[in-house]
Amino acid sequence: MNAQMGVWLDHRKAIVVAITGQGEEIGLVISQVEKQRRRSGDSPLKGSYESRQVPADDIRQRAFTSHLNIYYDAVIACIREAESILIFGPGEAKTELKERLEKHKLGERIAAIETADKMTDRQITAKVRAYFGEQTNGQESGQHSHRRPDKLKHNRTMPSNSFTHNGNGYHDNN
Repeated sequence: MNAQMGVWLDHRKAIVVAITGQGEEIGLVISQVEKQRRRSGDSPLKGSYESRQVPADDIRQRAFTSHLNIYYDAVIACIREAESILIFGPGEAKTELKERLEKHKLGERIAAIETADKMTDRQITAKVRAYFGEQTNGQESGQHSHRRPDKLKHNRTMPSNSFTHNGNGYHDNN
């Protein structure tokens, strides 16, 4: 695929925008990473902490890292064929993805890494389009074929011409 791709990501989800000769596609990769559980019982009112209530920090950290690696591999599966990649988002996830791309010998495809706050799907698509200067066919004439995901209550699904990932496996919805 001769595509330029942008990825907005944090530790919970990644939104991937692909700009190709046929237009734009937007995809969503959902992380299965859990927030760290609170240690109950650390309050003087509730009594002392019992080590069995929450696993040790090193065990929790290994599980967290394992889930993140699965998540980053899913994002890489979506962007592997890109010729140029813009990575942006808040926090450390963008740097961690960069390191993972370099490990997979894909680091030379990274065009830039930028810090960005939370953004809507439209803002993400506009940023990717602006960064790559709308260099794809059909885009210069103002023909945008932006395909947004349908919104459900607590989940998102993608139209049949896009892709999604839920942390358990890559799905091409074609």
